[in-house]
Amino acid sequence: MPTSLPPDAPVLVLAAPGDASGVAAEIAAVVRVDNPQIEVRLATVADLTGSLPSGRDAVVVPLLTWDDPAVLAEIDKAVAAAGTGAVVTEALGPHPLLAEALHIRLAEKGLARADRVRLLNVSSPVDAVILGTAGGARAVQAVQATAVLLASRLTLPVVAASLDSEPGVSVAAQRLRAAGAERLAIAPCVIGHELAPDALERAAAEIEAGHAEPLGAHGAIAELVARAYGSQLAT
Repeated sequence: MPTSLPPDAPVLVLAAPGDASGVAAEIAAVVRVDNPQIEVRLATVADLTGSLPSGRDAVVVPLLTWDDPAVLAEIDKAVAAAGTGAVVTEALGPHPLLAEALHIRLAEKGLARADRVRLLNVSSPVDAVILGTAGGARAVQAVQATAVLLASRLTLPVVAASLDSEPGVSVAAQRLRAAGAERLAIAPCVIGHELAPDALERAAAEIEAGHAEPLGAHGAIAELVARAYGSQLAT
């Protein structure tokens, strides 16, 4: 990301599925603080058309951890309706920074070693991790690469599963426990707005597992947003 940009540089527009308050607003605030040279706007996908600048380029970054086709189709429709030259980036994952943020969220709850190098010989608090996603089977397939990246960081088995559809985390838990992994944890690969408020807690209780918090406004999410914007400047 350049440290300075011309006054007519593209606006960075964050497109949030659902509510643009709460976690989406927190992410936008972090991006603004970390990148004061960028004009940052936040809009829901439903209100995106009216939030795109007139007569100026824009880069729309979806607040998604995977390329959800339904949400991206709505974003493309909104951009077309605005009649602007806005460019839509891909989702924020898969990316090593996403796996890093998931690792940190697990460590914050005592469900993973905080330092995978210095504490390599300390036994792990859990035997395996379920990477929880939202969006059904398509989402599970899309986050497989993130599951591999997280498994490499944790040196533990990581299996992706859906938090909002069947077959869900219970099937993944059965598979892992059949393979000898008794102590399980759920790492939600979601920003937060994708799930019903109690979906994560219900899923964890169903399989008697601990769980990390959603990614939320973690610094890695803000960095991935900035990188998505910067990659468009480079092209």
